[in-house]
Amino acid sequence: MSVLSFAQNSANSPYTRYGYGALADRSFGAGRAMGGIGYGLRSSQQINPMNPASYSAMDSLTFLLDAGVMFQLSWFDDGQNKQRNMNGNFEYVAMQFPLTRRLAMSVGLLPYSHVGYDFGAYAEDGPGSMVEYSGTGGLTEVYAGLSADIWKKRLAFGANVSYMFGKIDHRRQITTTNVMYTMNKIDVHDVKFDFGMQYTHPLTKTERMTFGVAYSPAVKKLSTTAYDVISFNQYFTSVVKADTFRNTGFSLPASYGFGVTYTKDYKAVLAADVSCQNWSGAQLFGSSDEFKNRIKVALGGEYIPNNFTRVYLNRLRYRAGLHYSNSYLKIKDSGYNELGVSVGAGFPMPDNRSFLNASFEYVKVMPGSKALIHEQYFRFTLSYTFNEYWFFKRKME
Repeated sequence: MSVLSFAQNSANSPYTRYGYGALADRSFGAGRAMGGIGYGLRSSQQINPMNPASYSAMDSLTFLLDAGVMFQLSWFDDGQNKQRNMNGNFEYVAMQFPLTRRLAMSVGLLPYSHVGYDFGAYAEDGPGSMVEYSGTGGLTEVYAGLSADIWKKRLAFGANVSYMFGKIDHRRQITTTNVMYTMNKIDVHDVKFDFGMQYTHPLTKTERMTFGVAYSPAVKKLSTTAYDVISFNQYFTSVVKADTFRNTGFSLPASYGFGVTYTKDYKAVLAADVSCQNWSGAQLFGSSDEFKNRIKVALGGEYIPNNFTRVYLNRLRYRAGLHYSNSYLKIKDSGYNELGVSVGAGFPMPDNRSFLNASFEYVKVMPGSKALIHEQYFRFTLSYTFNEYWFFKRKME
């Protein structure tokens, strides 16, 4: 089949027709501009759900609220045709606050995967025959997490419990002398857990190294209902609805992450992350044939010229990073690799505690087969981190 055109909704990739769609970036604000790092990132000024152990880094008088949106420009090339698309969507929202001096909590909403595609091709059933594919949806997490410092502000543990929900719709329409319309629907709702640990080793009074690990157990029997709706139209229309799977045949993989971060207070951050997702053990419709293990490597950094000056440009947090990963999907016995480069900045607000974070990311999708589509993305993410003093007892004279 020859691809004629493709256009997306909240996601921009024909590859989201497979698996659970395109996996979302779980990092917030500053982390996105630094290549998506987060496992070893420990900061009192930002929320980091990639490692729930990081929540306890905040002080006991702070409240954090973070929300972000994303805009995306996409290019597609199948060797014969090219197309460009533009879209944008709400990304995440989260808040974080202390419970005691050593215990903090975070709650939020963040995406797990996106599905969005619409493309057509010539079918092999004769001249003028067409087959059209389209899909929408994705999976989302609502999480609540706790983190505790258990030893001298050096060792911290944390855990998230998430309610995962979402719907994914895949549609196929074949047009010959007749029209046959097939819709495959997946409805997901289940509980997911994430665990994290961070150890901070001081180097000097202002410098330190933080080592972080995170683990998410597999969801072995994802609570799912999937069914097909088939409509056949010639001189009449008939609709057939058949349950395919219910609470079986679907699962999500275990994932592991490790990161190390060097921090110099009010000056610089350097970080490196490695993560692995065991997708070869996951299932979709009772099969794991289209999955393979995914490994991602990310590097990033932040630099502040002078945090204590009145010159605004010197107080900006300049950020940059890169990441490289393989796909978790097997497509035509192959898949694709993904390379991303990002830059960004954190703009201090007048209170000098809150920040407006901007990141620009270029992503290139490199398929392992010439028969697959080449993709390029330019993403702009804008987020606001609201930092306010709470629980502060004012003294009256």
